[in-house]
Amino acid sequence: MSPTSTPALKADCANCFALCCVALPFAKSHDFAVNKAAGTPCKNLRQDFRCGIHTALRDKGFPGCTVFDCFGAGQQVSQVTFGGRDWRGDPGTARQMFEVFPVMRQLHELLHYLTEALARPAAAPLHDALRAALATTTEATRADAETLAPFDVGALRQEINTLLLETSELVRAHAPGRKKKNHRGADLMGARLSGADLRGANLRGAYLIAADLSRADLRTADLIGADLRDTNLRGADLREALFLTQPQLNAAQGSPQTKLPPPLTRPAHWL
Repeated sequence: MSPTSTPALKADCANCFALCCVALPFAKSHDFAVNKAAGTPCKNLRQDFRCGIHTALRDKGFPGCTVFDCFGAGQQVSQVTFGGRDWRGDPGTARQMFEVFPVMRQLHELLHYLTEALARPAAAPLHDALRAALATTTEATRADAETLAPFDVGALRQEINTLLLETSELVRAHAPGRKKKNHRGADLMGARLSGADLRGANLRGAYLIAADLSRADLRTADLIGADLRDTNLRGADLREALFLTQPQLNAAQGSPQTKLPPPLTRPAHWL
């Protein structure tokens, strides 16, 4: 199975029933102006499943909404799992639809990582195993709601994470320098790393909140699960960065000089 046969991994809000605005909870904080319980529609949600303040989310106190990305899980649940039936027109689908959405979101995130791993020439020795994992995960996304709701994504994630770790090691081995920096899970909040050479570094799960990575070289650095909230990426080189996601970029600060790997895009709030 090739990566092109997987479900779409980019959000298509026009074909989703605003599942992220209903299914997920959020608490009043810097990211959200109000509290909202899981399964309760956001107060800004319109009857047509569109956000009433979409163009002013940050100004209205909802920057957390601009950071979130479902990796295409929303339209998969709305149009495939539930065949176009929406929770307003068919209220009987609501509870199960809201249960399935977080599961599907995790599956789509795994598909994103697997697809990237398969695109890495250095990971060629793992490509057969990666393709098998991709096929298994894709098959899971096509299951019915009764199968998806209780699906053990954690077990699948553990299996896939082993492959992603091996992919990371193979790719980072080709980075310049004899010793690659290992900051896996490190507390680097507020760290001053401007201009640092972090090529091939292991930053998996690192806490980089408000760290200064301006002009840092992060090519082939493993950033899976790294917390980049308010991280300064102005002028940083993220080309070929491993397992970087759009939500991570959306949470960070950057500039037109920040170099990004395709197909990731520069967030609208970056100056």
